[in-house]
Amino acid sequence: MLLLLLVLPCTVMIFDNDKVAVYAQEGDSVEGEDDEDTVVENEDVGDDADQAVTEKEKEEEEESTEEEQQLKPSPDADAVMLFTKPVGTTDLPAGQTIRFLVGFTNKGEKTFTVQSLECSFRYPQDYNFFIQNYTTAQYNQEVSSRKQATFEYGFTPNEGFAGRPFGLSILLNYKDEEGNSFMSAVFNETVNIVEPDEGLDGETFFLYVFLAAIAVLLLVGAQQVLASFGKKHRSKKSHHQPVEMGTQNTDVDYDWIPKETLERDLNRSPGRSPKQSPRQRKSKRTAGSGEE
Repeated sequence: MLLLLLVLPCTVMIFDNDKVAVYAQEGDSVEGEDDEDTVVENEDVGDDADQAVTEKEKEEEEESTEEEQQLKPSPDADAVMLFTKPVGTTDLPAGQTIRFLVGFTNKGEKTFTVQSLECSFRYPQDYNFFIQNYTTAQYNQEVSSRKQATFEYGFTPNEGFAGRPFGLSILLNYKDEEGNSFMSAVFNETVNIVEPDEGLDGETFFLYVFLAAIAVLLLVGAQQVLASFGKKHRSKKSHHQPVEMGTQNTDVDYDWIPKETLERDLNRSPGRSPKQSPRQRKSKRTAGSGEE
């Protein structure tokens, strides 16, 4: 009876769990079918969106290629660039203002109008990918035939660019009397963004002060330790070695001491002679002089 009472509830529970598992599997399959239907519908929508995006990209690429084909440097103009800060190097310090001059020479007979100058950082492996685009400088200055003009521009690289190479693109836009637009790439090379070489910044100064304070504390601690060891060594020496007091010549008056006591002390310690007072010395001297 006990075995039946134990086995019967276990079998009932097992059968119930199997039924629940079967129902769960059937429900999952139904839900999966609904998901497949929805996924198919979403895929159709995604295809339409992808087609729209690709068409827009194609249009933008066509427009950019047309602009690049139209905007070319004029054979009657010449443009050069020179860094003034820093000078003679393409290693540009991050976080500092970079300045350069652009020289424009009109070699033709027509008058050119220098409109603007563009400056941007680009990906070194693909110059079509912009990393940072700086403000366009507007000049709108006319340069007559056989004349020259110089334009200045400055920008500041981001401090986060330090330690990496970037493509620097500097473009000069200008047009002639007839309204034809031209573009000259005065600089289109890879530059290195480096950390600025500063003499002494605040962090370095406080670091040196901190190290100096630690050195002073170590010296003071070493001095205290040595002083404590020296005191212990001296105390040990003074404890083991007796202190010897030398003989002291003091003027003590021995006249009040009876002669018998002095003679008795002399008999007890024959190796030592009692100290004589100056009066006794004088009396002995006078006695010796009288005998002579």
